Amino acid sequence: MEQRIRPYEEQDFNQIQALNEAEGWTQLVARSDETRQAWDHSNVAYVIEDAGDIVAYIRGLTDSAVSLYVCELLIAPSHRQLGLGEQLLTHVHSLYPTTRMELLASASSHTYYERLSFRPFHGFRKTIHE
Repeated sequence: MEQRIRPYEEQDFNQIQALNEAEGWTQLVARSDETRQAWDHSNVAYVIEDAGDIVAYIRGLTDSAVSLYVCELLIAPSHRQLGLGEQLLTHVHSLYPTTRMELLASASSHTYYERLSFRPFHGFRKTIHE
């Protein structure tokens, strides 16, 4: 497998949406225009490509000095258990080494992040309509 991490390009978006759909991330798929805008405005946006196919991605935001927030990290089911998620996390953190990396985890993914030495912290979320 010839895999490489590279910056997100606009032509990657349809493959990213296909990964989102396969994962059941219906909000990102249903709100395609907003999802595309999020990618276009994110200063942390990388994919892993394998034989021309996007098989993993990470999207986030950083101030480049203190905070690095991971919005989404997704690996295609066919490429899980190969260390690609850890590679993406390590790659982006190495670009901003003075930052603290923060992310939200689901009930099913929190053990993965704990295994990578992330520690839980308390946070809040609110949308404009709440």
